[in-house]
Amino acid sequence: MNAQPALAAALRTAELIHDRAALQAAIARMGGEITRALGGERALFLPVMNGAVVFAGELALAIGSDLEFDYVHASRYRGTTQGAGLQWIKRPRASLAGRTVLLADDILDEGYTLAAIRDWCLGQGAKRVLIAVLCEKRHGRRVPDLAADFIGVQVPDRYVFGYGMDFHEQGRNLPGIYALRE
Repeated sequence: MNAQPALAAALRTAELIHDRAALQAAIARMGGEITRALGGERALFLPVMNGAVVFAGELALAIGSDLEFDYVHASRYRGTTQGAGLQWIKRPRASLAGRTVLLADDILDEGYTLAAIRDWCLGQGAKRVLIAVLCEKRHGRRVPDLAADFIGVQVPDRYVFGYGMDFHEQGRNLPGIYALRE
């Protein structure tokens, strides 16, 4: 069995990219943007577990429209820093037919996971799928035709963790976003 890298050691050399206050301000701004985009419509709110749990809870409270809650759990990482094939763990039980779906995820990196979930939602009859991400990684490797509709903050093209994102399944509850040094 491989030893898990220590979170404490990573934190000693990691850079704090966004603190809690900055993230909460970004989430409040996003909530207003989403409220305006929904225009009173009741959307189906689908956080992408596990990473979105911290962000999605705060975002839901910042949205001024009624939401129906469910969730989806799909992952390419499963505790590693490199993506692999998409693994579906849980699909929503709520009907998506004719609905506006609001996907909430922790990060938009290359976008393979979000693109697959978005496409699945559309295939289930969703009339539109809006994507809200806490952070967007800056690079040119994005899946073609995928963009978030609502973005909290930008992060560098490095491994980031905290505020829902993990460092080898650790640190999701850190109150800020950290980046490993290159």
